[in-house]
Amino acid sequence: MSDGRIGQERLDGYRRPGRRDAGQRHPLLRARGRSVAWVPPLLLLVAIAAVDWNTSGEFRVISWIVLVPGIAAAICAVWTTAVFAALSIATYYVVDASWPHQYRTGIPDFILVAAGGALAVLACAVRVRGERLMLHMQDVAATTRRAVLRPLPPGWGGLDHAGVYLAADSDARIGGDFYDIQPGPAGTRVLVGDVQGKGLGAVEAAAALLGTFREAGYHERDLTTVAERLEARMLRHREHAMAMGRNDEDRFATAVLLGFPDDDPGAVKVVNFGHEPPLVVGARGVRQLPPGEGLPLGLGEFSTHGPPPVKRATLRPGETLLLFTDGVTEARDGTGAFYPLASELARALAADPRTAEPRRLVAQVRDGTLRHCDGRLGDDTTIFAVRRTAAGPPVESGAASRPRRLGGGPA
Repeated sequence: MSDGRIGQERLDGYRRPGRRDAGQRHPLLRARGRSVAWVPPLLLLVAIAAVDWNTSGEFRVISWIVLVPGIAAAICAVWTTAVFAALSIATYYVVDASWPHQYRTGIPDFILVAAGGALAVLACAVRVRGERLMLHMQDVAATTRRAVLRPLPPGWGGLDHAGVYLAADSDARIGGDFYDIQPGPAGTRVLVGDVQGKGLGAVEAAAALLGTFREAGYHERDLTTVAERLEARMLRHREHAMAMGRNDEDRFATAVLLGFPDDDPGAVKVVNFGHEPPLVVGARGVRQLPPGEGLPLGLGEFSTHGPPPVKRATLRPGETLLLFTDGVTEARDGTGAFYPLASELARALAADPRTAEPRRLVAQVRDGTLRHCDGRLGDDTTIFAVRRTAAGPPVESGAASRPRRLGGGPA
C-alpha cells in the first residue's frame, strides 16, 4: 500500500465481519491455486455409503445421500453438482441393491434421491447466475467509482497523499463522499466533501462538483472564485435534478477546499463549507484548523455574509493535513461513544512519529475507526491525507508543463 495507491483500496480494504461477496465463495475453497470445492460433497457421499454398509438392516441411512448434491449446489459449479447428483443416484442403487430384499428402501427413496439431485442442479444454476449478476454489478460500481474518484498518481500536484473510501453499504460500494487534487498555474488545490443523502443522486452530485473543481481549480487563480463556482454548480445541478422530476430540492454538500500556493510553501489556504475542520498532524502533535464559518454547498443563498472566507494557516515542514468525512467522527462503539480521533492520533504519534506520514496516517485512522465501531459504519467514510513533498514545485504547475497534459487539455 503506497501513498499514491492506497486510494485504490477505498472499497476493498475492509469487509464487515461475517459478510462475503458471492464471487469470493469459490476462492475460499482452494488449495495451491486449485479448487477443492468438490471435496466436502465427496467425503459426505463416501461417509453415508460407508455408514449404511456397516449398519444393521433396521437402520438404513442411504437415503441421506440426497444431501450430497444439495451440498454441492451451495459450493460447486453446475456441472460438478450434476456429477454429484448422478453419483448419488448410482451409489444409492448399488448400495441399496447389495442388501437383502426385505431391507431395501426401494423405489420411493430412489425417486427422492433423483428428484433431490435434479432440484440441486437447478438451485446451483440459479445461484451461479445470481453470483454472475452480482459480480457484474460490482464491476459497474467499480467503474463508476473510478469515474468519480479518479486514481491519483504519487506526488500529484507536489503533494504526498493517501486516501481511503469506505462505503457504509458494502454491497453498493459507492456513495456521496468525494475527494480530488488539482494542480494548476496558481498552485495545487484539494477538495474533500460529502454530499447529503445516498444513492445515485448523491453520486451524481459528487461527480458534478468534482468536474467543476477540476476545471475551476486549474483555471481560477483566486480560491474564492473556485468556491463560488462550486456553489453555483451545486445549485445548477439541483435545479437540473428537480427539472428531471427528482426530489433533490434539499440536497447539499459539506466540503473543505484547500489551496497550496506555489509562492508560499509554508502556508495552506482553507475554505470550509460546513465541513469537519481538517487536523494538522506532525511531530509536535495534533491540532485542529479553525472551524469553518460557511454554509454547505447549495445553501449559500441563506448566508448573509456571502461565500465562506478564505483562511490562511501555517504548516511546518513534515506536517500532514488530515481531512475526513463524518463517518469517522460519528462512528460509535457498543456503548454509543463517538470515536476519539484526535486523542487516538496523539497516542499513535507518541508511540511512532512516522504515523504522520500520509500512508500511515490514513491506515491508522481507517483501522481505528473500524475497530471502534466493530466494522458497522453508519455512514460513508472518506479519509484523505496530504502534505507537501520535498521535491519542489507541484506537477503541472505552470504553462511550461502544459504540453505534458493528457489529451491536450487541463487535468
